[in-house]
Amino acid sequence: MHKIMCLDVGTKRIGVAVSDFLHITAKGLCYIDRIPENQAIDRLSELIKDNKVGELVIGVPKNMDGTEGGQAKDCRNFAELVKSNIPDVKIIFEDERLTSDTAEENLRERKIDFRKNKALVDIESACIILEQYLSKI
Repeated sequence: MHKIMCLDVGTKRIGVAVSDFLHITAKGLCYIDRIPENQAIDRLSELIKDNKVGELVIGVPKNMDGTEGGQAKDCRNFAELVKSNIPDVKIIFEDERLTSDTAEENLRERKIDFRKNKALVDIESACIILEQYLSKI
């Protein structure tokens, strides 16, 4: 049995969420600084090992018409870097349109002030992307 981890890959930070072993729930785990990327990959590798992760869902920000722009390409490039350094984990891509807006709304509803800590939005976004993926499997 393994867990599923999800990444919300941004230019500065990577939000991380993880499922339970039954793949029912998603929980925000942490964020990783994206730069320097070699340290981000090392930290991600540790998290994958520590959490017994077998699958890695990576959010891809698509445009509203379904096309992919520069940020989506950046996420796919990061996924290639992950795959070349952590070959044992299966990578799955998930559409992450509007998750940052939903994450901010969720945090506001819970009265969590994220304005000074944007990493909270990244972590919440990773949870939303993972929940979306889990609902389909």
